[in-house]
Amino acid sequence: MIKGSSARHAAHSIEAQFLDRWSPRAMTGEEISSEELLGLFEAARWAPSSSNLQPWRALFARRGTPQWPTFFGLLAEGNQAWTRNAAALVVFVSHSINARTGRPSVTHSYDTGAAWAYFALQGSLKGLVVHGMAGFDYERARGELEIPESFQIEAMAAVGRPAPKETLPAALQAREIPSDRKPVEEWICEGAWRIAG
Repeated sequence: MIKGSSARHAAHSIEAQFLDRWSPRAMTGEEISSEELLGLFEAARWAPSSSNLQPWRALFARRGTPQWPTFFGLLAEGNQAWTRNAAALVVFVSHSINARTGRPSVTHSYDTGAAWAYFALQGSLKGLVVHGMAGFDYERARGELEIPESFQIEAMAAVGRPAPKETLPAALQAREIPSDRKPVEEWICEGAWRIAG
């Protein structure tokens, strides 16, 4: 698997792991062990959380299990083309109600995003492909996975062992490179809003 730091360059000093993590699509179709997958969830467990509420939840299916067809069937056709070789599919959801107060939670998505980032980074550090996506049927996911209304469906991720990009459909092979990011100066400002766009 290509390390992101071979194609990306930071403008400010950071650890290489942040450049190395990216979202490949090419996967071998090999299984990953329960222990390997639980290691990713363990990393997510330690994400920061407002008032330590930990609003994130995750539903998953491993390849070859009875749950797999349901999760795979939720994906958009374009994502099915490459996720068919994933070892696991994960749906991340967040509790939109503060469990202590019963009022709406303002930071549930923010906190769940942090848990997802820890999950993805741990996978990258372990040499796995971890690719998040929004291309699936959210409404069907709620019904078929029996997700309560007080939980917001955030995103889905595919996890697997890396494969050469040539294993992908031809249209995706050219996209199988680490993407760049906007410079910091385009999205931060000190003080009141002075950001274009």
